[in-house]
Amino acid sequence: MAGHSHWAGIKHKKAVVDAKRGKLFSKIAKMIITATRLGGPDPEANLKLKYAIEKARAANMPKDNIERAIKRGSGQDDSQHFEEILYEGYGPGGVGILMDILTDNRNRTAPEIRKIFERRGGSLAASGSVSYRFERKGLFILPAGAIDEDALLEAALESGAEDLKRDGDQFQVLSDPSEFIAVKGALEERLKEKGIQLLQAEISYIPKNPVAVEGDTARKVIALLDDLDEHDDVENAYCDADFPQEVLDELSKS
Repeated sequence: MAGHSHWAGIKHKKAVVDAKRGKLFSKIAKMIITATRLGGPDPEANLKLKYAIEKARAANMPKDNIERAIKRGSGQDDSQHFEEILYEGYGPGGVGILMDILTDNRNRTAPEIRKIFERRGGSLAASGSVSYRFERKGLFILPAGAIDEDALLEAALESGAEDLKRDGDQFQVLSDPSEFIAVKGALEERLKEKGIQLLQAEISYIPKNPVAVEGDTARKVIALLDDLDEHDDVENAYCDADFPQEVLDELSKS
């Protein structure tokens, strides 16, 4: 999972840049609107909304934007409704790709996503043909070395986490999605004592058996993921590729 997690970290850094351009804010606002319409405006009673707000705050989305999205989701404006869909596909080298889609027009979105795959040497796949290769988990990444591993493991497990692994200079904590908020709060509390922050916290699709890709194939997969991330209806894109470190190093410098 090492290559996958490092890609996730680089994706997070790129997301900060996207936020400055407003693209990420727009995607998160759609999440908040949809979550509010489905479960109401109280985040304490609506886990999906609470998660969307957490994501908004992590991206430094202004409080006014968050409140405006909640009001829009709980208001009387029925002119636009977003539909949540999980798209599946294959990238170069046979890697599996999942996409969280939030669209107000699936007849527009599907051909646009298919075109992106075809242009980058991949293809959309039937429902269920790729998703079995992943598990949906809460994923937390934090710096190693600043906190004792045994103490961190104890805090994580007590809060509902399932596993903790060390990958180089990072710790990775996994949880059931339903325990995301509880685990995040416990980890933040423990890290606060050390004056450090989580590097990443999200509900993600984690590959069961990452597929090794090399050289140009790895670069082609990353180019496909970049194009998908740029599409307004793609909330998140996940893959089961295990990228070589030298390619990730190239990406982090670009």
